[in-house]
Amino acid sequence: MNTKKATPKTAKRPLKAKNSSPKKTPLAKKPPPQKTRRDFLILASGAAGAVGAGSFLYPFISSMSPAADVAAAAEVEVDIKSLQVGQAITVMWRGKPIFIRRRTPEEIKSVQETDVTAFIDPELDKDRIQKPEWLIVIGVCTHLGCVPSGQKPTDTRGKYGGWFCPCHGSVYDVSGRVRKGPAPKNLYVPPYIFVDDTTLRIGQEATVNV
Repeated sequence: MNTKKATPKTAKRPLKAKNSSPKKTPLAKKPPPQKTRRDFLILASGAAGAVGAGSFLYPFISSMSPAADVAAAAEVEVDIKSLQVGQAITVMWRGKPIFIRRRTPEEIKSVQETDVTAFIDPELDKDRIQKPEWLIVIGVCTHLGCVPSGQKPTDTRGKYGGWFCPCHGSVYDVSGRVRKGPAPKNLYVPPYIFVDDTTLRIGQEATVNV
């Protein structure tokens, strides 16, 4: 009789299935971009361009500032001693005609006594002159920039004895105030002073004594 003891069989453990999917590797952080020679050249060329633009603009802007001789030409002196009562002359100032009229006593009286409340551009005569005998205005119609007639005795001056614009019919009195027509404003008064009794300087503001 066989006396050998039977050896118990060891139970086999179930095998774990291997994960066939590859392990995820964490993404490496990108290093911060480094400035290259190309970047340096771009920055350098941009800076040079800005300097070049500045050097180009400086003489252009500088040329816009009037030189001393140009500033002097902005003032015009006019000898008015030969101008008789009732006469008018035209001089040029900054490319614009300036009407200078030596008004008669009748003309002065008429513009001083007129009620201005119904005028297109109400303005008293005394606020437009420095001396009652002399009227100085820019001879450009305030409608579309035409030059009104009325400087010569033979010119059409309109109903009020001043100036008449033939382009669209604006009429001005002997104070340069618009009395009729499409012009919205009176003839503008330029800056001027009386240097003396016979000399007028156009382009210089009169000093107001307070």
